[in-house]
Amino acid sequence: MSQRIVVTGKIPNAGLEVLKSAGFIPDAWGQDAAMSRDELLKKVHRADILITLLTEKVDAELLDAAGAQLKAVCNVAVGYNNIDVAACKSKNVIVTNTPGVLTDATADIALSLILMVTRRLGEGERVIRSGKSWQWGMHYMLGTGITGRTLGVIGMGAIGIATARRAKACGMSIIYFSRSKIDAVVASELQAKSVSLDELLSTSDVVSIHCPSNEATHHLIGESQLAKMKSTAFLINTARGPIVDEQALVDALRSKKIAGAGLDVFEFEPKVNPGLVDRDDVVLIPHLGSATTETRDAMATLAAKNAIAIASNLKPLTPVG
Repeated sequence: MSQRIVVTGKIPNAGLEVLKSAGFIPDAWGQDAAMSRDELLKKVHRADILITLLTEKVDAELLDAAGAQLKAVCNVAVGYNNIDVAACKSKNVIVTNTPGVLTDATADIALSLILMVTRRLGEGERVIRSGKSWQWGMHYMLGTGITGRTLGVIGMGAIGIATARRAKACGMSIIYFSRSKIDAVVASELQAKSVSLDELLSTSDVVSIHCPSNEATHHLIGESQLAKMKSTAFLINTARGPIVDEQALVDALRSKKIAGAGLDVFEFEPKVNPGLVDRDDVVLIPHLGSATTETRDAMATLAAKNAIAIASNLKPLTPVG
């Protein structure tokens, strides 16, 4: 095939094999570490299609470096806050993402963070690994149960719904704040109630974030929102870091305005606010939401199929917008 498909980060072989089986020889970056910006700008030169990861910033500069022949940017992620979609649109560059295939994996992580922070599991494991002496006792390292508690979901899309299903199975009640109400059948199944953001924050025992990251949701959770939460409540974020004002979260934890947090994503990722690192009331994991072999294979495969469709002048499977 004459189309030049450039893969700007290391992706699973499953995706590369899909491209090769369709007759494309991808120009793929094979190292685990991300390219430098200068390397990236050189790599994309004269590409017809880019397959990108969330670590790559796709902006006007990169589009210009690629050239006017660029047809598409296929992001190997459901979120696409790393891509200037407006800039792509202005140059008639199609943007695709990988929704659906990572729903369950990310929802599993959200529930895991809920259980870890409410039951102090991370703190408990650190005690064992530290070699410190400990002894079972009726009042030793007591956590908080989630049965009978309320989960507030911010962003009731596929991952939010999947997280709510898991939480309901654990005996939680569900409320949500989203751009639109969910399907009536799903709402009935979950017995989920649509509420305002203020009501969600003030009444939830656990707040779990699942909305997209964009200008409208940047610092959606900041000082004033954290102040509305219960002092016994927990904040969970498996969406994108910039949705939460990280320093405001540190301040809220220090002043005990909330009880704790579980974070898979960070505002200035991979950097983490030092005020979070030494806290026992916070669980921190390094963006593992979709980190299963099966899920990453499916993500790479879907991105590859989008690239093949566009290269073949067909409609992409999962276009953005």
